[in-house]
Amino acid sequence: MTLILLFVAALLLLVLGRIREVAILLFMAALVGVYLSALTDLLVRQVAFPRTTALAVAVVGTLLAMAGIGALVLPPVVAQAQDLIGSIPRRAGDLEALLARLAERYPVLEGTALGPQGGGVVQTVIDDAMNFVRGSLVGYLQAGGKLAIELVAVLAMAIYIARNPSLYRNGMLALVPPRFRHLARTIAADLGGTLRTWIWAQLFAMLVLAVLTIIGLWILQVPYALGFGVFTGVVAIVPFFGSTVSTILPALLMLSVSGGVHATAVLGLGVIIHLVEANVVAPLIFEERVSLPPVLTIFSVLAMATLMGPLGLVVAVPTLATVMVLTRHILFGQVYGDQDPSRAPKAVLVESMTGERKVVMVEEDAPAPAK
Repeated sequence: MTLILLFVAALLLLVLGRIREVAILLFMAALVGVYLSALTDLLVRQVAFPRTTALAVAVVGTLLAMAGIGALVLPPVVAQAQDLIGSIPRRAGDLEALLARLAERYPVLEGTALGPQGGGVVQTVIDDAMNFVRGSLVGYLQAGGKLAIELVAVLAMAIYIARNPSLYRNGMLALVPPRFRHLARTIAADLGGTLRTWIWAQLFAMLVLAVLTIIGLWILQVPYALGFGVFTGVVAIVPFFGSTVSTILPALLMLSVSGGVHATAVLGLGVIIHLVEANVVAPLIFEERVSLPPVLTIFSVLAMATLMGPLGLVVAVPTLATVMVLTRHILFGQVYGDQDPSRAPKAVLVESMTGERKVVMVEEDAPAPAK
């Protein structure tokens, strides 16, 4: 029996390895479905809409909100991006002059590509990049078409999941042996609450980061503040690495425009904003319900990027949250039988007498509430 289970597990891993990109799209659809389901439930409770009507309002409202944000943000961002691209030759010349001054000041650099004999290393890099982009235009068009199809597929699957989540939840539970179904129901409910918390908190954190960055860069008179702010909010979905890139890019721009002092100020601004987000904003909005160790978060981002490519970066954190929920319930709770409250999940799902499920906080020294 054990050999059969091992064979089935190995076969499943092999299949997932072959269709890993499709598996990621399915997981993304589940995340969007969780978001739409949460918004639908809110409308049903607060406005007393029928569920189908509430789902339609949630989908249309979300699409309209995205279109509205795009209409407000994209025109200035595109204008700033065009201005930035048009200024690349001048920026390249300024950066070349800066590198030349550094080479003159530090003789050890004269024998490198930064020295006078380097032949314009910055302009060479820019020319190579532009040639690469022109040569890859067809590839970009194909990738854009594929991305559009995948987005439509994800949205369609998410709508079906949000329309009748119990159908798919019960279908998954039916695959579990009867003696483990109670545990599977607890895991499914706990996981749903965890992912809902992560989605709402992540969206709010991205918004806060974007607004703070735009305000800070505007105060420092950094060009393209709106574009950099929006970029900061978008890449915040990738922990640590996204914040690093979004901090360095405007600093590099200011290094070529105003020198090291202004660039250092921009770097300091980025560090301060991300410290505020990590130590003030995130604890308030996550409420410790999705508490992920930083080392495991970084490892998850690296592992998912290696295994799944760019799409893996987007789902790295919810994947880690899913794995941690499964580990706590199955490995600690069932395999180890560990009842130590310090090792139990802080977010414990309980069910009231009315059947309403909710996630409540448990004190470190208090026993987990009865289910």
